[in-house]
Amino acid sequence: MSLSASEIGVGLPALPRLTTTVPKEYVHRASLAEVFLSGCTAQDEGVRFSLTGQWPRAHTFFNSADGSSHDPLQAAETFRQAGMFVTHAEHGIPLGHHFVLWSLSCHTDLEQLRISSRPTDFDLEVTCPDAAPRGRASGRRMGIRFALHRDGRPVAHGDGLYSIVSPSVYTRLRANRPQGGGTSEGTVAAADRLAPSVVGRTSPADVVLASTREPDRWLLTPDLGHPILFDHGGDHLPGMVLLEGARQAACARLAPRTLIPASTSTEFHRYVELDSPCWIDVTSVTSRGDGTATVTVVGRQAGETVFASTVSGPVLPG
Repeated sequence: MSLSASEIGVGLPALPRLTTTVPKEYVHRASLAEVFLSGCTAQDEGVRFSLTGQWPRAHTFFNSADGSSHDPLQAAETFRQAGMFVTHAEHGIPLGHHFVLWSLSCHTDLEQLRISSRPTDFDLEVTCPDAAPRGRASGRRMGIRFALHRDGRPVAHGDGLYSIVSPSVYTRLRANRPQGGGTSEGTVAAADRLAPSVVGRTSPADVVLASTREPDRWLLTPDLGHPILFDHGGDHLPGMVLLEGARQAACARLAPRTLIPASTSTEFHRYVELDSPCWIDVTSVTSRGDGTATVTVVGRQAGETVFASTVSGPVLPG
């Protein structure tokens, strides 16, 4: 006696919904392990989207010193990925177009960043208040808002401003600039970088600053082969490298204490080139009686301000 397909399925449990990451190309990542998003559902045509994702319990770069919490900058990287994914997958901007990030803020609840006994699944609401960047969108600045939740509880929120540049326009803008993989004049030997404990890191490979003879000034010296910060090629320093430089400068200014970057707000004014030193200056520090501090950091290259960042959060004793 033979059974039909429908009869074979009788009494069997339903198959679980399978989960995978979104295409790495949509978030401008080369490594699948560095893709934090797993899905997206459009809620309003071109305006609001519900995304899902997951952070691993242990990450080689986005981690706290004691391994008990996710790094707040991991939320910022997740926002970056979400903006790119929505623009490519939902707004139809072709792969190969370049994103120019003008600003990014990320404000986190540190208690909700604690690592549990399983990976951290999250929901992320993305709102695009401006018209969807279809058609001739090159160069137009567009705003975006983010709200990340874990088990229904708010974890992080923020906003950003970005524009899209077509490959042909980008080629004209970046003519005669150095290609990825080169060596910056500002790069120094790893032995000359600051100690990890001074900048809130645990591994020497993750340090991006070197000391100078001037107070409150450091040289941005990332390892251009770093597997996370330089996951894919490029002809300038990525925005996340600048955020990391700001965090490390804030920690160096307050050393031996460590500032946890619970809140960051950054404005990007121009590309940071690979062939010229970029100086990182702390321009102000505000300490409060509740054990928190706010540090303002400015990046300068060739006499021009290239980015400015405000980093706030609790200050841990050294």
